[in-house]
Amino acid sequence: MKPDNQEASLEPLLAYFDCLISLNKEEKELVRTKFHPRLFRKRQYVLQEGNICTQFYFVVRGCLRMYKIDEKGSTHILQFAAENYWINDLGSFHGVKPSALNIDALEDTVVLQISRDDLISLYIQAPKFDRIFRVLLENSFVRLQERLLQNISSTAEERYQTFLEIYPHLVNRLSQVQIASFLGITPEFLSRLRNRLSKAPKPKS
Repeated sequence: MKPDNQEASLEPLLAYFDCLISLNKEEKELVRTKFHPRLFRKRQYVLQEGNICTQFYFVVRGCLRMYKIDEKGSTHILQFAAENYWINDLGSFHGVKPSALNIDALEDTVVLQISRDDLISLYIQAPKFDRIFRVLLENSFVRLQERLLQNISSTAEERYQTFLEIYPHLVNRLSQVQIASFLGITPEFLSRLRNRLSKAPKPKS
């Protein structure tokens, strides 16, 4: 990636960090040296099951998905990551062990990636990033708990409504198959659900 394009791709990440904790000039320079842009083409693997997840990814443009394929060949999507979202297999990344998951690109996707060693170096050189990433991981854990609770206590319609609230920017970018896989229902059931909701009377304002 050309230097001008590399600098442009860093701007969303710098803005993201600034929204959490304001960075000084030296800390911004550390971001420039530790994070590296990479382009993944549509359908290209970011991580394959059995490999070790060596990078933490921030999505600048595009969309990635993280998923597991079971013994029957069914796909179970754990996460979508579009613009300004983070994604990686934390267990593989921090445990330095083979991943049980896959990550691939649903669109041509530009990411900023940082290795485990560079992330640890970042924590040591600027402790502010230790706090930033602790917040990121805490928020991720909260979302995971909420999703687990939904999966065991909510109806398919409630899960779909929550999906619309969390991922409104992805509704028209994802296929019905992908959304159904994320919700744990069949595409046919999702089609009937969407059809029923579209015919439901709108609440009066």
